[in-house]
Amino acid sequence: MALPILIVEDNADIAGNIRAYLQMNGREAEIASDGLQALERLSNKIYGLCVLDIGLPLMDGITVCKRLRAQGSALPIIMLTARDSIDDRVIGLEAGADDYLIKPFALRELLARIEALMRRAYGNREQTLKVADLTFDLQQTQVLRSGVPIKLNPTCLTILKELMLQSPSIVSRNRLDHLLWSGEAPTSDSLRANIYLLRQAIDKPFEKKLIHTHPGLGWSIRS
Repeated sequence: MALPILIVEDNADIAGNIRAYLQMNGREAEIASDGLQALERLSNKIYGLCVLDIGLPLMDGITVCKRLRAQGSALPIIMLTARDSIDDRVIGLEAGADDYLIKPFALRELLARIEALMRRAYGNREQTLKVADLTFDLQQTQVLRSGVPIKLNPTCLTILKELMLQSPSIVSRNRLDHLLWSGEAPTSDSLRANIYLLRQAIDKPFEKKLIHTHPGLGWSIRS
């Protein structure tokens, strides 16, 4: 189960061509047509990589990239720019982009850069997430710690997946609320209750604690 790619491009023809080419090569892809829509999608779903155009309506790609990094997102980002200028490329990289391509570009080159960046970012973690002695097989939906199977409810599985995908970065409460309830969190503190259950299953039976609370910031999972 490969993570999908989000294409953020306001030119429908370019976006459609990129998506069709990626899908033809076995990559699931979705499209957002402006910066605000991109941030909303990224708040509500886990993506493996973002292909992000600089010149977007409502919010430009540089601002989108800066906001993602300010939220602690480690999402790999390839920035697209129509301007072949050293300054433009430096600004994109300083905003947090991992790579860039200048328009017009060959779809074959874009795919090669996507594959290289995802290998660098995830290795084999697209199929199996691993932090210390904890593993999460995404295909089998199986969690093991030191080889011991751990049973979790669907909410805890979603929280654990996001923590492991972003490890060792901190995942904010807002991010988890969006992921679990599209920002409409229940009146009861269901998130903390599920994190408590997750800790009971992941940490309590073992000597070393992996789940960490960062007051005012969120949670992380790290060795």
